[in-house]
Amino acid sequence: MAETAYGARMTLTPADLVGLVGVSFVVGTYFLSQIGRMDVSRPLYPALNGLGAIFILFSLAHTFNAASFVIEAFWLTISIVGLIRALILKRKS
Repeated sequence: MAETAYGARMTLTPADLVGLVGVSFVVGTYFLSQIGRMDVSRPLYPALNGLGAIFILFSLAHTFNAASFVIEAFWLTISIVGLIRALILKRKS
């Protein structure tokens, strides 16, 4: 358990841990792309981003936040579009 700024105890649930794994996927892939270690045109990039969004959405199903849900729904949709595009381009090459 961790303490908040107000001294209240905060417990991480299994859903919170799944969400944190999702955040690590999204932030990690973005970081790797920014330092030139991940090619954003390959299927792995949108796949990991989409999986991260799914994990975050799972955690939001347990502790709902409307704004977070909307951005993750868009993130997942965009990742699906990117994955389909990357797979099509890979098949053409």
